[in-house]
Amino acid sequence: MEKLAILDCGGQYTKVIDRRVRELGVKSDIFPINVRAEELADYKAVILSGGPNNIGESQRLNFDEKIFDSGKPILGICYGMQLMSDHFGGVVDSNVVKEYGQTEIKIDVTSPIFEGLEEKQQVLMSHGDTVKVTPNGFTVIAKTGEEIAGVGNVEKKLYGVQFHPEVDLTENGMVMFENFIRKIAEYKEVYALEDRIESSIKMIQEKVGNGKVIVLVSGGVDSAVTAALLVKALDPEQIYAIHVDSGFMRKNESDVICENLKELGLKNLIRENAKDTFFNTIIEVEGRKVGPLVDTVEPEDKRLLIGDIFIKITNNVIERLGLDPENTFIAQGTLRPDLIESGNPDISGFAHKIKTHHNDVVAVREARKKGLIVETNADWHKDEVRNVARRLGLEESIAARQPFPGPGLAIRLLCHDKTEEVVVTTEEVNAIKAVLDGTGEKGQILPIKSVGVQGDARSYRNLAVLSGNGTDLNWNQVTTKAKEITDKINTINRVAYILNKKDVTEPINCYDMKINDECVDLLRELDKIVTSKLEKSKANQTFAVLVPIGITKKYSVAIRTFVTNDFMTGRPAAIGTEADKGAIEEIIKEIEENFSDKIEFVMYDVTSKPPATCEWQ
Repeated sequence: MEKLAILDCGGQYTKVIDRRVRELGVKSDIFPINVRAEELADYKAVILSGGPNNIGESQRLNFDEKIFDSGKPILGICYGMQLMSDHFGGVVDSNVVKEYGQTEIKIDVTSPIFEGLEEKQQVLMSHGDTVKVTPNGFTVIAKTGEEIAGVGNVEKKLYGVQFHPEVDLTENGMVMFENFIRKIAEYKEVYALEDRIESSIKMIQEKVGNGKVIVLVSGGVDSAVTAALLVKALDPEQIYAIHVDSGFMRKNESDVICENLKELGLKNLIRENAKDTFFNTIIEVEGRKVGPLVDTVEPEDKRLLIGDIFIKITNNVIERLGLDPENTFIAQGTLRPDLIESGNPDISGFAHKIKTHHNDVVAVREARKKGLIVETNADWHKDEVRNVARRLGLEESIAARQPFPGPGLAIRLLCHDKTEEVVVTTEEVNAIKAVLDGTGEKGQILPIKSVGVQGDARSYRNLAVLSGNGTDLNWNQVTTKAKEITDKINTINRVAYILNKKDVTEPINCYDMKINDECVDLLRELDKIVTSKLEKSKANQTFAVLVPIGITKKYSVAIRTFVTNDFMTGRPAAIGTEADKGAIEEIIKEIEENFSDKIEFVMYDVTSKPPATCEWQ
């Protein structure tokens, strides 16, 4: 069987590369970048992934340089291109202007890897360093302006691209992969993966046997698929399904979820109302006390708390049911992106943690080591899980249901503590003015922080707020300038546009906000308005975020829309085409009619991933 080796440099998208290769019918295996060349003898070609490091001596990842002398076709992506270029005598240097997000490049259409494509291509960039001098024996095959975006050596079948062809935002990435795999590397065979449903059922039966299993069911497609697979694999009496109402669910959501879950054939369904536990618990992590949530600002601490509390509640249920905690399995709908973004060392030895997912906290990892965690979806991405759901016969209302994170509304409350406020510098203020010069737009940088992903690493940086034309904004201009802001100003990773007011010139204030009943209840109502009005948009996910900023009022609301397939990358839905302008205006009207005493701004997140993440925390 023809095989392809993927060498992992710690990139957020390594598993996506694996998936793309698999979609093209080629068997692939992932190795750490420091694998010995001899171990790749049975592999016909090699792909080097991106990664968060640079190739300077302090951060450089060690690898066996014999790989480049093996005669195998090799494709280097982002950091992989930089390693290749450096090995062959090129020069890699830090770029003054970073590139994050969708970018237009010009390609050499005569290069074999770009066969069949037009000269201008939209691709996804996420890097700080750049190849400044072409490596020996290579030619430049792609450029961003005057910057090198791709190199190739036709004779040796070596290619490097600074962008990420594996993600959706590179519009013809699959063509590039197919050119490399089928034409340059000359793979002939087609590798058909085992049926996923049958292999998952077999895994569950072998792991659980006659034991008992607790399945955590949120009501989303991920946990629903896990529950449905358990029902097919085991006697229903072995399965105990727990739905935990954390106090951070959407309006009336727990009632609807529990009704839907009964239809899956789950006999033992338990609903735990645990709001007080989530609000007031304190935990200890590596000797440090974390919590309670009502006093917590830092998003990583929120996620650690919530993930740990889920496990504590599960263990309490196990004890209440009289089950043996050392022999009771816990099943959850963990996806591959959850583990990648959590920096799980079993997935990648070099990947940075972007955000801890509640299903990959320390308590979960410890249970994994004991073999007590069952994760049917851990090798799949969101769109793959949806396809499995449909093949299992689940209702389309579940299969197509928009994602809702385990921490729920807790991570959509952008908590802020003014005692830790970061001062915005004059240099930053002047920089945003320079970007917006001549556009008619106004902009402010706020010391309100959200989580992003830049250059395959986590960022926790400031929010920029723009205004000018309200709902009559020039979408292409605004999103172009938003990207320019995050590329040029290193302290910003997210940009929001004010829709309900024009030309905001007054200073915007930031207020203290921590989790309490008032802000949770307010966000729940705002989220209902936003999601119901934008139900027919072309976004794969839509939700509201409560942000503690305003001029005279304490709160503002941000509308987040996200167009994506795998949630590893994505972009906001365009107002006027993908998100109906009339629906946006109805949202503004309803919010101002019902919450004019509390809400200052209705904003729209205009940032792609990267540099932002889909969620704000």
